[in-house]
Amino acid sequence: MVKYQLMRYLFIVFLLSTFYTVNAQIDSIPSRTNASLQKKIDSVGGLPNGKKKKGKEERTVTIADYRIINSNRDTIFVDTTLTINKEYRYNFLRRDDFELMPFSNIGQPYNSLGVNFENTSLYPQLGAVGRHFGYFEEEDVFYYNVPTPMTELFFKTTLEQGQLLDALLTFNMTPRLNISLAYKGFRSLGKYQFDQAESGSFRTSFNYRTRNNRYWVRGHYVSQEIETEENGGLLESELQFESGEDEFLDRSRIDVVFTNADNRILGKRYFLDHQYNVVRPRKDSLQTRSTLLAIGHKFSYESKFYEFNQSSANDTFGEAFVTPILDKARLKTTYHQVSANFSNKLLGSLSGNLNFYNYQYFFNSQVITEDQTIQNRLAGNEIALGADYKNTLGKLVLDGSLRYNLSGDLTGTLFDGSATYRINENNSVWAAIHGSSRAPNFNFLLYQSEYENFNWQNTGLFEKQQVQTVTFGLDSKFFGNLEAKYSAIDNYTYFGIDGSITEEAIETGLENAFVRPFQDNTTINHLKVKYNKEFRYKKWALNNTIMYQNVTQEDQVLNVPDFVTRNTLYFSSDVFKKAMYLQTGVTFKYFTSYNMNGYHPLLGEFYTQNNEAFGAFPLIDFFINAKVRQTRIYLKAEHLNTIWTQEYNYYAAPDYPYRDFVIRFGLVWNLFS
Repeated sequence: MVKYQLMRYLFIVFLLSTFYTVNAQIDSIPSRTNASLQKKIDSVGGLPNGKKKKGKEERTVTIADYRIINSNRDTIFVDTTLTINKEYRYNFLRRDDFELMPFSNIGQPYNSLGVNFENTSLYPQLGAVGRHFGYFEEEDVFYYNVPTPMTELFFKTTLEQGQLLDALLTFNMTPRLNISLAYKGFRSLGKYQFDQAESGSFRTSFNYRTRNNRYWVRGHYVSQEIETEENGGLLESELQFESGEDEFLDRSRIDVVFTNADNRILGKRYFLDHQYNVVRPRKDSLQTRSTLLAIGHKFSYESKFYEFNQSSANDTFGEAFVTPILDKARLKTTYHQVSANFSNKLLGSLSGNLNFYNYQYFFNSQVITEDQTIQNRLAGNEIALGADYKNTLGKLVLDGSLRYNLSGDLTGTLFDGSATYRINENNSVWAAIHGSSRAPNFNFLLYQSEYENFNWQNTGLFEKQQVQTVTFGLDSKFFGNLEAKYSAIDNYTYFGIDGSITEEAIETGLENAFVRPFQDNTTINHLKVKYNKEFRYKKWALNNTIMYQNVTQEDQVLNVPDFVTRNTLYFSSDVFKKAMYLQTGVTFKYFTSYNMNGYHPLLGEFYTQNNEAFGAFPLIDFFINAKVRQTRIYLKAEHLNTIWTQEYNYYAAPDYPYRDFVIRFGLVWNLFS
């Protein structure tokens, strides 16, 4: 973590110096006279197309000129407004966490209140899913195109010692070359013993287009480390946490299971995506572009490991071969995609591609047990054919993607298709289908540990998980947003408790020693209906989101709450002669009781348990947010109702409480120089 801390301090010094140079800026974006700023932005690549306006007419650069391009090459502009959706996204993940239940400390796992089964990746992942919240995947890295340098600062207080900072600097070296640097770092001690979490994530990206518009290239590099202490949950939750005694309202006095364990995820990724236009278009908008014929290549190399350390063995996980405990799973992947792309106004955009994937998932040594010899490595090559299609036919937008595996053991197929029909400016309907066949994550197939009970190899036992999903949606300014999704899952793979466990072991809290990977050979049906609607009256608004879920299954292997609701009543108004925009309100969140998944600290995974039900408690937050120029200021009193509650039964997972009442504040600041 030393190098990450050094990088963080360098960023802070740089940002402070930036502050002193721009603290006198006015609210409007600075104007420029450089004719290169008049160049249009390509909606596909997000880069100038090389056209100039005659002369050097001066114009004011607007916020719409500051572009953000995602991994799918979709372009949006920087948004400095203050809305209720910004309030929902002002958290550690920087996205709406409606379907998630956070643990007590920042940067710790999130339990699932809602599930989605669409596989966004054709290939299995490392595992330790509970520890990947906050990990920057390929689709989480953005590219930029800005007329002047732009800085974004995200700051928020954590719990006890530490802060959360996400800093971004992006600038155009030329109108055709953009570079961005970003760093996200945080540290939070937490309210409970041995619950500290910290991380450092450095990202840099670039994109470039030649003057003649023949060739464009973009890429990124990410280096990140996530390190957390594992306390194993509360040792005597009923006697201490739930009792409500004054002595234990100081959460640092509550006993925890572990005092000597931690885990760590470290990853590095190199990514490159480039394209050469054999026949280049005369226009840059997909709706009006002339014929394009291009060849492209995409490359990614990622090295990642998950590590669990414990200075001495603990009976919670059973017997150990040796002590101290040092478990380490590694995954190295290389991905190449070669594509040919064709598009025009009538036929849309069509791409055919050939995909090559090499993987090495490994441990240090083999494990020989009475039942089997467990290998130390899974390695191989995967080759797949693919096609992508996009087209706009009047008010109808079509989008589809197909991958079919030619060789290899990990995957079968991946298909996504969607159609959106825009009825008018305020109403649209859409539908989507998804089908996939993919091996479960690597830690289901092979795992090794110093603890005897956590060594398995299921490569010859587990089949590919099959998922079919159909989704319908309505987006309406008057009626609200409605989404209905039906999923059918075959060979559902999950972590659960071995049936050989005794009731005595469960009562004494030793069920963690009996967690294993399982695969259900029946079909599981999952229905999810989600509705959002905001009602407004003058300066008042009531924003409502409700979700209903239903699961049909032979065995109780997939547990979700039936209902989840979030309701926010808030007031918005300009104040101080419109020098500030103020937004304040109360958010109420509630989910019905269900058999909440347990968390396993050694695996970094959630597992199915049917011994205890949790939920049916309210989460009430009060917030005051304000916008001054390009700065959004946030103040929130979280879980306000614990001030007067008499029941301490709010858990994020069995033996892992949700946080108590706490006041946190922070800001998001955009600087344009």
